[in-house]
Amino acid sequence: MAVNMQTELAHILDEVLVLKGRGISLRADSRLMGAIPELDSMAVLSVLEAIRDRFDVRIGDDEIDGRMFSTLGALTEFVSARASA
Repeated sequence: MAVNMQTELAHILDEVLVLKGRGISLRADSRLMGAIPELDSMAVLSVLEAIRDRFDVRIGDDEIDGRMFSTLGALTEFVSARASA
């Protein structure tokens, strides 16, 4: 499931951040925050909203930190843990 979720998350990032296909090539070790200029603090909120809608997960404000957006793999692990709970 993680690979499929990772692919879905890459698609979400591509769509929300309007990366024009660049997001599709992201891998687990691809850096996000600081590496993708389009991913700023406001964009994080849009990405989280899309994740909540797509995976029907609850993400509390107190759970959000920079580590979850460090790499695509970290984001996948975070969302996977919420989706299976």
